[in-house]
Amino acid sequence: MAEGARPIIIIKRGGGHGGHHGGAWKVAYADFVTAMMALFIVLWLLNTSKQIQEAVGGYFKDPTGTSKMVGNGQKGAADNIAVSKDDMNKIKDAMQQAMRKAAVFDKFKDQIEMTVTSEGLRIELLETAAGAFFESGDANPTSGGRELLMKLSEELGKLPNQVSIEGHTDAKPFARGGAYGNWELSTERGNAARRLMQQSGLGPKQVTQVRGFADQRLRKPAAPEDPSNRRISVIVLYQTPEAAGPAPAAGTGTVGGAGQAAGTAPAAGPPKPEAAPAKAGEQQKPAALPAKASAHK
Repeated sequence: MAEGARPIIIIKRGGGHGGHHGGAWKVAYADFVTAMMALFIVLWLLNTSKQIQEAVGGYFKDPTGTSKMVGNGQKGAADNIAVSKDDMNKIKDAMQQAMRKAAVFDKFKDQIEMTVTSEGLRIELLETAAGAFFESGDANPTSGGRELLMKLSEELGKLPNQVSIEGHTDAKPFARGGAYGNWELSTERGNAARRLMQQSGLGPKQVTQVRGFADQRLRKPAAPEDPSNRRISVIVLYQTPEAAGPAPAAGTGTVGGAGQAAGTAPAAGPPKPEAAPAKAGEQQKPAALPAKASAHK
């Protein structure tokens, strides 16, 4: 290098900030937060009651909330369970299994009928000419009727559903003297069933009403004096806010066999007008009795 020549100086500047990374870290962070939220929800569910777990599961099965609801209407939303007609069929199967455990089941299996309707599960104990569940003209259940009602109440007491109980008679006039007739008999039989079932497993607030219909809702309108018109009906309710009236049966069958009992005739036309339902211990006005009366019921 020549003397006095200026040295060559090379300056290397550091590189600037790299190109934009696209915010990929935000996606990873969002995934992490979502996973943590799911973890805490699972931990919460593990420490909640079975009813809340079923309610949360029911939301994912039915997000629109169109399913039927059960509950007593006095608890919070978490205590209500979404119940569809398929779920009520499961309750029906459980009731049938419980009834089969009764010692008198084989004797009365053709007189027990369970039907899923718009009200809920209707369980009917159908009378025979000899008096399967009640003696002739008596409001007290027989020993076989008591056993079946007690077994039924043990299972129904495990459910959150409310229950309605109905008493029915046939169209044959009843004469006991005075003003006592089919209205009084049907109401007293329904109330006797209510009393026994509450002593055997039903909750004190589980029965919402006891009604006596006399012969106003015949099971066989074409044979108004048929013994099967005399019956006790126990309805396991859906507990929807609106009152649901009786609807055509969906899936009628006796506990002991498939299909409807032989000889059962379909309902003819709309039901007759009826008096206001009677509450527990209350009687409806007696209907005018025909001139000819029979003491057999």
